[in-house]
Amino acid sequence: MNEREKEPDLAYIYVISNPSYNDICLSAWDSILYPGTPVVYQTKFGLDLGIVLGPAPKKGAGYCPGCTEVCGAGADRENEFPEPVKMEVGEIDYIDHLATPKEMAKYEKEKAREEAALRVCREKVLENKLDMKLVTAHFLLAEPKIIFFFTADSRVDFRNLVKDLGAIFHLRIELRQIGVRDESRLIGGLSVCGRDYCCHLFQSQMEPVTIRMAKEQNLSLSSMKISGPCGRLLCCLNYEYEYYLEEKASYPPEGTRLKLGHELWKVNEVNILSHKLSVLGSEGRSMYIPLSEVRYDVESGYWQVSQEFQDEILS
Repeated sequence: MNEREKEPDLAYIYVISNPSYNDICLSAWDSILYPGTPVVYQTKFGLDLGIVLGPAPKKGAGYCPGCTEVCGAGADRENEFPEPVKMEVGEIDYIDHLATPKEMAKYEKEKAREEAALRVCREKVLENKLDMKLVTAHFLLAEPKIIFFFTADSRVDFRNLVKDLGAIFHLRIELRQIGVRDESRLIGGLSVCGRDYCCHLFQSQMEPVTIRMAKEQNLSLSSMKISGPCGRLLCCLNYEYEYYLEEKASYPPEGTRLKLGHELWKVNEVNILSHKLSVLGSEGRSMYIPLSEVRYDVESGYWQVSQEFQDEILS
């Protein structure tokens, strides 16, 4: 926690967003703050400007499948803000203070200088012959520091660059190497769905995404169709992955043999959206079987197709 004269035992917990490098975290304050309130809070880079997005979600108030009574960001139906919670030392940092009009004016002034600072840094990168791509620059609001974010294929020795920039700006210089996904998260843009990048719009952490997620959802494995503008797999592949795994647990796995009459058919594909199985028989024959017509027999250890469905198909 920040060092204050006296930390209150009870506090309100808020979701704070940094508008400059898209960082989202939780911070505490001893009174009600409304969405859009500018504050100065402790970030991983130092004291900086943040915007209150709203109260933090309540513990245990997550979404349950089938629930239609869902409230947003920790609010409930009767009270817009939850009750303050008991704080433990070291649990969550307190907001340092509410941003003043003077600080907001300084923020706008420094924001206007960032593009110029980026141009200066690019010139120094060329002079020092460094293999790096500058992404963005940011002046901290409450500390004499400027941060330059960059991408590179390998580690970069930028010690001379830091000296050159320090002599120009007379501030502490920090260079942060980031990945291509982090670059998209910082600058934003339109994704293949026509909306802003998920990583830039609302994600607080970069969750790992694997090709298995696309396979489990029966999506095309073409890299052009399942990759974002950053060149990495789409973040949204992760959103429904757990749901597909949960649903597929009630289906016969692909490759399972189902007996229809006197013939064995092979499960070729499971479609959880249509609740049907695609099965292949001999001589290239295929058909769809509704999930409702298939059940797992515990005694025999085999999946079986209902007799009613077999009579209908074989009649």
